[in-house]
Amino acid sequence: MGFPFSTALPIAALLLSFILPAAANTEKVIFTAPEPVNIPPEKPTLRELNLRVLNHDDNNIRTNLSRVFPTEPGNAATGVATWLLLDSLTPGQRYELRQPTAFELDVYELDTVWSTPELLQSLAAYSDSVQSTAGIEADEATTMNLAEQKSSVLLLQVRAAADYFTDHGALMTDPPPVLGDLILDPYLYNVLPQSLIPTIGYIIVVSLVAYFGARTIASKLQSIAITTESTTKKES
Repeated sequence: MGFPFSTALPIAALLLSFILPAAANTEKVIFTAPEPVNIPPEKPTLRELNLRVLNHDDNNIRTNLSRVFPTEPGNAATGVATWLLLDSLTPGQRYELRQPTAFELDVYELDTVWSTPELLQSLAAYSDSVQSTAGIEADEATTMNLAEQKSSVLLLQVRAAADYFTDHGALMTDPPPVLGDLILDPYLYNVLPQSLIPTIGYIIVVSLVAYFGARTIASKLQSIAITTESTTKKES
């Protein structure tokens, strides 16, 4: 017996709800990795910027994000900028980068940053703040190799703004950094994030079990009804 359309339709709708964007307290940006570019070792290098790196092997970073009160209330785009490097991407593949807080996320190609004074100034200011912070050194595991390479890379800008009110004067003047998890999630066949695959698999299994369980129960109930009807006819 084939899979009934009336049963398949709700399952398909349920799966679709996981693929379509959902409104939640999560900021994310979806982008396609660019073609590889030559990254020369001459100074100034990307490594000298001391940026944290997200890639396929290290796709989840927890970091402190500096923040200030926005010049425009409720506008995170006017907050403090934190920069990270997305390295060794697969050209042409779609990615989703999530931050489970209402911050502003933007990704830029290298040429765009180099040719945009505002972005370049923001990147330079962040790099200087990182290098001047006591006790912070570049981590070999999370910074780029110094050798020349060709790679699909993007620069990620996270802008964080404080959104609270307190009678504590120091906290209103200088908001403390907030911990944020940045997650780089590649898409499977450019259709849906790989992180959703286990969830969709679980839904399919549960749906199939529920379907065949319902068929078994319905069959037994039908047998009981037929038996009861036959018994009633014999007695009459």
